[in-house]
Amino acid sequence: MRNYFAFFQKASYNLDKMTFKELVYAFFTYPTILLYLVLSIVFFVLLLAENTLSFYDIFLPIVATIVIYPFAWYVIHRFVLHSRLYKIKYAAATWKRIHFDHHQDPHNLKVLFGAPYTTLPTIFLITGSAGWALGGMVGAYSGIMTGLIITCFYEFCHCIQHLNYQPKWSFLQRIKKLHLAHHFHNEQGNYGITNYLWDRLFNTFYAKSKYVEKSPTVFNIGYTNEEALKYPWVLELSHGVRRDDGPGRYRIKDPINSPQ
Repeated sequence: MRNYFAFFQKASYNLDKMTFKELVYAFFTYPTILLYLVLSIVFFVLLLAENTLSFYDIFLPIVATIVIYPFAWYVIHRFVLHSRLYKIKYAAATWKRIHFDHHQDPHNLKVLFGAPYTTLPTIFLITGSAGWALGGMVGAYSGIMTGLIITCFYEFCHCIQHLNYQPKWSFLQRIKKLHLAHHFHNEQGNYGITNYLWDRLFNTFYAKSKYVEKSPTVFNIGYTNEEALKYPWVLELSHGVRRDDGPGRYRIKDPINSPQ
């Protein structure tokens, strides 16, 4: 088991260079995804172990989770992942891991997946609470199980969006185009992954790059050199490397001696 995890710690997954088949293998053998799948089975077993099972206690939480999940993702992506948590010293490492690293290197599978220590409590809290409100313990199990499965679906679509591969399904083509615009044109919009309804409702949706100006902070998501000088903790954790411009280009910044 130790050798298995050591392999994944050392492995390099560059979605820009992987084939679709390589992605499928990497995805379904990646520890984070395996954890979600195993936990979804655990909650399914817990669900079946309940003495009284009502169709509505199971079905309603599933429907509620499917509806709530895109909204929860939108709120978290926009107001947490794209927040200025780097200003708080004790939150800097978490912010760096959960989103800054992904925008710095969008093709790196190892930072594309959310960190389980942040994703699992969020999934349990949101989907478990909604399920509990609708169906008690049975509903909570049903909601969490559904949330874990949806997370796997989201993460796979997210991988496709960054994979050097043109999907044949029109749905995947569309969401890939919208998400890549978020990463390479303007990060202050298109916060959805598979669902852009909430972007439309809150006026953060743009169908084509020409509709909004190109953002100068699309790769550093607001953690500019000026900000790094004032709040150096993320830069220190990144060993002085911070990407500001085009793909594959990096700038080494000294948070103390670098000119503004």
